[in-house]
Amino acid sequence: MKEQKLKYHSPTLGMDIEMLIFGHAGLPIIVFPTTKGKYFESRDFKLIESVRPMVEAGKVKFYCPDSVDAYSWYNKDIHPSQRVKNHMLYDQFIEREIVDAITNNFGYQKVGVAGASFGGFQALNFAFRHPDRVSHLISMSGAFEVKGFLDGYYDDNVYFNNPVDYLPNNMNPELWNMKIVLGVGGDDICLQANYDMAAILKKKNIPHWFDFQANEKHDWPLWRKMFPKYIAAV
Repeated sequence: MKEQKLKYHSPTLGMDIEMLIFGHAGLPIIVFPTTKGKYFESRDFKLIESVRPMVEAGKVKFYCPDSVDAYSWYNKDIHPSQRVKNHMLYDQFIEREIVDAITNNFGYQKVGVAGASFGGFQALNFAFRHPDRVSHLISMSGAFEVKGFLDGYYDDNVYFNNPVDYLPNNMNPELWNMKIVLGVGGDDICLQANYDMAAILKKKNIPHWFDFQANEKHDWPLWRKMFPKYIAAV
């Protein structure tokens, strides 16, 4: 399995960023790390290894960037409005410096996004904010409510990064063309969040796959079990 490491100064973020790329061909999928996770997390926790045959066959190619959660949602030293703005810079970084590079250089019009836990939020939020850029969404044990990070603060930027708020009013037709997976375990701390998100999608008649795994907890063994199934279906 081909593995490539990139490190460079991001003009959007104004900081150095690192990313691992796995594979040589296939559908490009950006894999977001869990809370404050690093670019090597999906490799070290064997998530990429769980789909090695599909990577080696050229079915998919994974892009695993750093997170900036420590500077955004989890940074209690700055005002909540700035936490959201820092996240929006990350959103712009993903679109301008990763998605644009992929679509400009490899002939794909859209990319896939995936993630587990807080990475599931990142993937879903990016997909629903940019449905014209995303063909496949895989969220595993995600939670989709960010107001708890913001000490009661709320503005338009919060609204447009809180999927449970903006999705009901989002009528972009590309949402109905996206292949969406919500995976969650029966003993998962994010079970209710996934039920709630599935209910919003169902009310809007947006096709999606709600994959409930009974007796499974919110942890890497569940995600390594789920991921090969979802990647096989892209």
